[in-house]
Amino acid sequence: MELDDISAKKEGERAASAARNLATSTVDVWLVRCAVLVIVALQFLVVNDLTLLPRWVMPSLELALLLPLSIATAWSIGETKKVAAADNPSDFWEIVAHHRNMIRAAFLFLTGLVTIANLLSLAGLVQAILGGHAGSGNSLLIDSLNIWATNIIIFSLWYWNLDRKTPAVETQQAPDFVFTQQTLPPALTRRVYVPGYIDYLFLAFTNATAFSPSDTCPLTARAKLLMTLQALISLITIALGASRAVGILA
Repeated sequence: MELDDISAKKEGERAASAARNLATSTVDVWLVRCAVLVIVALQFLVVNDLTLLPRWVMPSLELALLLPLSIATAWSIGETKKVAAADNPSDFWEIVAHHRNMIRAAFLFLTGLVTIANLLSLAGLVQAILGGHAGSGNSLLIDSLNIWATNIIIFSLWYWNLDRKTPAVETQQAPDFVFTQQTLPPALTRRVYVPGYIDYLFLAFTNATAFSPSDTCPLTARAKLLMTLQALISLITIALGASRAVGILA
């Protein structure tokens, strides 16, 4: 009986700690939603004559998904904060696991949608260049930069969502990436380091520019495949799009 009480107490403490960590990690969640808005703005506002679909189709679908997803996220965060403040967090696992998995699945679908949209733009770019009707150098350069910048944001979302773990929750699942700060003793970092969205944005940027990570090591096959795909898209965009635009302008 006493062992059961001790076990229940430890479980409650661990759940409460995890709830508090989740409740205080909302900045990353909203940064990611803002990143999707940046992608939508690039698709709507930046000139893009090379996409294979009408330019309003994909941004409209993305906004239609993002709005209810953001509402669900705000509700889930509110519920998590209530659990963190409760005296008895016994229902923590049921609340967080259920809603977090649903929101995560919806966001993965949204990320997949913007990935398809950018790949269609890249396909249109390649088709226009090979067909000899890519337009002016200015338009081609803007389209190439649009695809390249969108590619960085998209893969930062993939890295963040796939590698993200619930703070303070024990799991047997191996991480997809190891950051430099995670290899340092807590005495130097002053805390157990948990990567945030900015870390994954930096990872995506360095992979798109140097075609390799700078301070991060991919550990799993899916992480390596994602980084390979991102570097390939970046290479095609720079080698074909940007270089062709510079050649026309020169």
